[in-house]
Amino acid sequence: MTAAVRAKGAGKTNIDRFLAVLKWGLLGLIAVGLIAFFAQQIAPSNPFAVWAHGEDGATRLTGAQYRDLVVAGLSQGAMYGLIALGYSMVYGVLGFINFAHGEVFMLGAFTGFIVSTKMDDNGWWEGGAFIPALLFTVVVCTIVSTVAAVVMERVAYRPLRNSPRLIPLITSIGVSFVIQNAVILLFGPGAKGYPSNPDWLEERIPFLNIEVKRLLVIIVAAVSMAGLWYFVERTRTGKAMRAVAEDKEIASLMGINVNKTIVTTFAVGGAMAGIAGILWGILFRSVIATTGFLPGIKAFTAAVVGGVGNLAGAMAGGVSLGGAEALGPLMILEPLGVEGVSQLRDAVAFTLLILVLLVKPTGLFGERLSSEDRA
Repeated sequence: MTAAVRAKGAGKTNIDRFLAVLKWGLLGLIAVGLIAFFAQQIAPSNPFAVWAHGEDGATRLTGAQYRDLVVAGLSQGAMYGLIALGYSMVYGVLGFINFAHGEVFMLGAFTGFIVSTKMDDNGWWEGGAFIPALLFTVVVCTIVSTVAAVVMERVAYRPLRNSPRLIPLITSIGVSFVIQNAVILLFGPGAKGYPSNPDWLEERIPFLNIEVKRLLVIIVAAVSMAGLWYFVERTRTGKAMRAVAEDKEIASLMGINVNKTIVTTFAVGGAMAGIAGILWGILFRSVIATTGFLPGIKAFTAAVVGGVGNLAGAMAGGVSLGGAEALGPLMILEPLGVEGVSQLRDAVAFTLLILVLLVKPTGLFGERLSSEDRA
């Protein structure tokens, strides 16, 4: 037994040891931060809080503040999840990451800006006309993002389908820059503001004390995810998509149109990104040509955290990432005396990615890869 243990240990490299130290260091930091947080919630002037924050000690996080952080994390994470669905679906079928997917989301947000502005000019972005106008805007955003994703597949990726995977990956980065600069040429580099939301959308629901717009984002994202699950799991087209993701050659021999199925995959992913785009506009009321970059990277992070190719994992990864962004700085970093924690949300998000990859490299829900990728 001792010899076996030594043999096992002998296989470890310095990189393995470094990763082990990094993993346990991050876990230890999280544990210390959480202990300090709960200690300052009980006694804000405890010795550690005084050492970290000075003689006045720390400040308790109230129940209302905690609720707002959770809701903010859920709404932000829901949008990450919707975008991440496109990454996971394309990776499951074609085996590469479409880094231009963030720009599909950005086009949805820009379309929402254009349509909502026209609606507002005609007095339809308020009062009783708002709900029909919003539904129309969601439909238009979904159509534009769907068409953009389909054109992207047909023009940029289909000619490279049999190429080494690095080539379509680099192409997707090029497509991303092309779309960004095209939008800058059309609309300018400045930020574009959505029209003001109706007053009732900015108010809080009395018995929940949650902003209506954030609850709307969460509900729409949940309904979209449920609809996508039904489409993939219960419809004939969804079964074809799963078959192509498993093995393209065998799916083709069984009579499935592989090209059509791949186009459908891009279209569905684009539709989810379009919905996320209009939700982003309603929540933050601003969009620029690079709006899709950081959310796109974080959505990719969410897909990896949940498990690449796993749709439920993509949505769960998005919610986890949003929750970590909202709660991590105030529950882990601030109790340790770190200043300016609100500016460290991105660092927390990508630290979560590193930690998940160190602890469970296949993601929280596990990867779902094709037979070719598993080989």
